[in-house]
Amino acid sequence: MSKITDTFRNIFKIHELRQRILYTLALLVIVRLGAHITLPGIDSALLAESTRNQSADTLFGLYDLFVGGAFSNAAIFALGIMPYISSSIIIQLLGAVVPYFQKLQQEGEDGQKKITQLTRYGTVLISALQAWGVTIKLISTSYQGVSVVPVAVQGFGWTLSTVLILTSGTVFMMWLGEQITDKGIGNGISLIIFIGIIDRFPYAVFDEYQRISQGTSSIIIELIIIGFMVLIIGGVVLVTQGTRRIPVQYAKRVVGRKVYGGVTQYIPLRVNTAGVMPIIFAQSIMFIPNTVLSFFPNNEFLQNLSQYFIYTSPVYSFVYAVMIIFFTYFYTAIAFNPKDVADNMKKQGGFIPGIRPGKQTSEFIDNILTKITLPGSFFLAIVAILPAFVSGWGVSVRFSQFFGGTSLLIIVGVALDTLQQIESHLLMRHYDGFMKTGKVKARR
Repeated sequence: MSKITDTFRNIFKIHELRQRILYTLALLVIVRLGAHITLPGIDSALLAESTRNQSADTLFGLYDLFVGGAFSNAAIFALGIMPYISSSIIIQLLGAVVPYFQKLQQEGEDGQKKITQLTRYGTVLISALQAWGVTIKLISTSYQGVSVVPVAVQGFGWTLSTVLILTSGTVFMMWLGEQITDKGIGNGISLIIFIGIIDRFPYAVFDEYQRISQGTSSIIIELIIIGFMVLIIGGVVLVTQGTRRIPVQYAKRVVGRKVYGGVTQYIPLRVNTAGVMPIIFAQSIMFIPNTVLSFFPNNEFLQNLSQYFIYTSPVYSFVYAVMIIFFTYFYTAIAFNPKDVADNMKKQGGFIPGIRPGKQTSEFIDNILTKITLPGSFFLAIVAILPAFVSGWGVSVRFSQFFGGTSLLIIVGVALDTLQQIESHLLMRHYDGFMKTGKVKARR
């Protein structure tokens, strides 16, 4: 315990690290404040009454979890950072099929700046469309026959101002995330999602306490279910963090008086190279159908169709799992290119025993990566859809969403990545960190 205390002291001894942490915390506080500032023209009291008994098993309930309650509050940050993630997905998908985007990806820093600019433009467009859908949903929301939007302010002016405010809120959050990444600690976009999920924890616990106190749920059964979920998720995390090492032999070379090579090194291939990004990507895509359907609140056929996209629906779980498997392979292909690895090995005089350098080496690595990614993608899919099934065993949807699947993986993944950055700052200045003296291990 004393070593952990010393580590905290060391963090605040380093001026740069202290400034980065305080800067990050200050921006995250701004994010949380924006989640509680209600849009103009909204009766917050009527809105609270109308959403009090709203089921959390809809995708809007899950969306509200990711944005930390801002959606149910009809806040200026109601859209969260999800439009930016959706735009990033679209740009990356285009990079795999459109030559123009492929060329940008190969142009280095200049190409990356252009891709970032296009991603921002896409964020504005997606945010505006989603904001329009939010205005339609708010207008159709009422409590005991009274609209949550005061009649005096309804109309084109209110709709336009709300779309502008919500879009500006998303753009501002995108900027805050970029500032955290550049001047703070950790990945800004991931931390914004992380803090939103953490904010929902007290509400999830309170909901479950009410269910137990009212006798609708048994604490013993819930503890067994939660323990079961934690064991499964813990096992999945351990399995997906495993690696397959490929031996690489470097030929001995003599340059002047120095001898190079003649040793065997290893290429570590992770079972889950993509981390939690496939889940975040898949979840962003799954929000799109309900966003589109929100434009037609009075169409009976489309509203019946929306029932298939309820969080606990088997159809939703199947599509969601398939999307996660797809994005696991897609993100792995982006993060790890076997052809580049094979070319670098060939230039440095390295080869895999029994495999010819060049194309055959690339195909060999790609084949192994494809095989070990398959179980990793299935494990991620199982963890992500687990809460949908657990909620049918007496656990509230909000509680199961927090302690199972997506939320827990994101919390653990973002926390470990952030701690790893703090660890790097400490080790650079010859201080012991959490991962050396504590029980936390980095995700190498």
